[in-house]
Amino acid sequence: SAISSPPVVLLLLSLLGLAAAGKLLVVWVDGSPWFTMREGLVLLQQKGHEVVVVAPEVTLHVKPSKNFVMKIYPVPFTQEELDKAFKAFFNITFEEGFFLERYFKAFEAMKRFTDFAFSSCRSLLQNKELIRYLEESKFDAILTDPVIPCGVILAEHLSLPSVYFLRGIPCGLDFEATQCPNPPSYVPRGFSQFTDHMTFFQRVKNLLFDTQNLFLCDFAFEPYSKLASEFLQQDVTVQDLLRKGSVWLLRLDFVLDYPRPLMPNIIPIGGANCAHKELPQLTNIPKLHELCCWLFSLLSHQ
Repeated sequence: SAISSPPVVLLLLSLLGLAAAGKLLVVWVDGSPWFTMREGLVLLQQKGHEVVVVAPEVTLHVKPSKNFVMKIYPVPFTQEELDKAFKAFFNITFEEGFFLERYFKAFEAMKRFTDFAFSSCRSLLQNKELIRYLEESKFDAILTDPVIPCGVILAEHLSLPSVYFLRGIPCGLDFEATQCPNPPSYVPRGFSQFTDHMTFFQRVKNLLFDTQNLFLCDFAFEPYSKLASEFLQQDVTVQDLLRKGSVWLLRLDFVLDYPRPLMPNIIPIGGANCAHKELPQLTNIPKLHELCCWLFSLLSHQ
């Protein structure tokens, strides 16, 4: 079962106060994930840990705060352009119609939105002054959402253990990177609208949905693979870099999502997205202890 309560997650983070104060680098986690992550960063700062957030000057929600140090870098697009692209992508989510029509509309909107993300990442990696600051700051760990793999690239460059904070990665790249079983007869594919209980014909259709991943992965991550190879001065792919993730904090809960096999370093924390409510009891003390040990070792690493 998953860690399903925000108080549990906050309790987990508060236990980090038992460790020597660490220095955490957070690389651009924008959109709705930022609201959840921000609460944890505030608590880490209150417990004595130093938190540095690196973000572009144009964002959806990431703003300066007294609870962490924020390093801002310039990007070649405006706030108005970003907001327009995000609204277009958001509105398509609620449209009705045939699958193929919705799919291609979503694809075009996602492409416009991800172009901004890639441009932002390239601007960060080409900012020599900021990269020099990160190299000299001696961080203990990096926290990022690998959907935008800029933080993943920086973790490799800075030789830092990485904590991923994510809902999932397009085209099943998270399954491949973690070597989690992903059988099409059991795990429903994106946009299929299936559950983990499928008829034979639904399983066949679910298998066909995998064909889109061949194209989607190239579209979404090949530019980052080229950027990473250029920046790191070695031939790498995003999948190569993702495999080096130390902890995967998965923002899903099997109460609301389908169950699936997970590796030991993948921790469901779906309840972190919910309103703050008191639960009658903590039902997942072993998993909580496991996650505490992982983060404790990362932030106390010298």
